[in-house]
Amino acid sequence: MTDPTLKYREQHKQRLSYMPWLYWTLKPKQREWAQAWQQQWQDYLQQMETIEVIGDCFISPDAQLFAERGRPIIIEQGSFIGAHAVLHGPITIGKNVGINHHVTMDGGSKGIAIGNNCRIAAYCHFYAFNHGIAADRNVYEQPVTSKGIVLQDDVWLGAHVGVVDGVTIHNGAVVGMQSVVTKNVAAGVVVGGNPARFIRDRG
Repeated sequence: MTDPTLKYREQHKQRLSYMPWLYWTLKPKQREWAQAWQQQWQDYLQQMETIEVIGDCFISPDAQLFAERGRPIIIEQGSFIGAHAVLHGPITIGKNVGINHHVTMDGGSKGIAIGNNCRIAAYCHFYAFNHGIAADRNVYEQPVTSKGIVLQDDVWLGAHVGVVDGVTIHNGAVVGMQSVVTKNVAAGVVVGGNPARFIRDRG
């Protein structure tokens, strides 16, 4: 007998790719095919790139993950990566981290480190490198530097937030939509704007 839910499966895959948190709420029958689908995709990524997936994670097949030797991507238990996200290692992603659709991350040479229980909304972008801007040479000839980016635990970034190289966002901080983070953010505060400034304590 043909599975009556089969015709909806491709639409379910699209829904999960853009709303990956739903992966953990699937009914057992849906979870069975979704888990097999994810396992096949994650096995492929781990064969093709320097990627390590630890535990039960979700990675949209529409996301692009690039991790050459020396630039690994590590994804821990309960984390998800949505559709059309672009990640270039080195990047470490802790437990229960949500990276939503169209997020861009480039780890430069020093890397991006994301702690546990963070949420990164759609269209955020992280660049853990920078170019020189001296006037004596073309932009493409400028030297590149990298300091790295760190998000500690329980950090929430609203949609369209940009994070520049060298920034640490400390535990429990919240960054408002369309902000640009150019300096370290203290623990437990809410910041916003361009450049992002203190708004209030989270508590």
